[in-house]
Amino acid sequence: MFALYLKEIKSFFNSIIGYVIIGVFLLMSGLFLWGFKMQTNIFEMRHATLQSFFDLAPWLFLFLIPALTMRTFSEERKSGTMELLLTHPVSDTQLVLSKFLACETLLLITLLPTLIYVFSVWKLGDPVGNIDLGSTCGSYIGLFLLGTIFITIGIFASAITHNQIVAFVLGATFCFLLHFGFEFIYNLDTFGNFGFFIKKFGIQHHYSAISTGVIDTRDIIYYITVSFLFLLGTRISLLSRKW
Repeated sequence: MFALYLKEIKSFFNSIIGYVIIGVFLLMSGLFLWGFKMQTNIFEMRHATLQSFFDLAPWLFLFLIPALTMRTFSEERKSGTMELLLTHPVSDTQLVLSKFLACETLLLITLLPTLIYVFSVWKLGDPVGNIDLGSTCGSYIGLFLLGTIFITIGIFASAITHNQIVAFVLGATFCFLLHFGFEFIYNLDTFGNFGFFIKKFGIQHHYSAISTGVIDTRDIIYYITVSFLFLLGTRISLLSRKW
């Protein structure tokens, strides 16, 4: 399994895809936070907070993470290397986990450079250090867990199709619906009090809760459960070749 994990990591950085995803994420978030004269600009807000970054990041993830995961299985199927992988002495579970962990590693590498934003806001605060570290740490945890769910969705989308473009479109669509769909239903006020129950099935509800700095076990369980279900769906998709 570790050999497959290293293979995936190398494939990301041997091609341009890994560098593009990291570069685009850092460039776009940097421009919106420090460059463009918009409400997201920290200098325009005049508040020592990274809330605009954590509001923007899910939108970037909606496109970048499906672009990262679209090749995980669909490329293997298209190039014919999937059959070769399946002949190796590894289980389907290990194969899925190796690709999942490789994408998680790239996600972590993408987020680490943004810690300079925290340091910058820390220094710009009046007085220095006037930043809510509790909500900032909670937001980073929520953003990482959000990226984890998007990765599992993207891997699942890649496992059910042979075409990378289709995998990207499916992954982005599933991510959008799971993140914003339930919030949209809640805002319709059609279901009354039951609408809040529906809202809890959406990622945005739990992402917003963790971003306040309060780590609730219910939110963590939600992220773990949804990620597990999509990884399980990916494994079932691989097992379907035997049916």
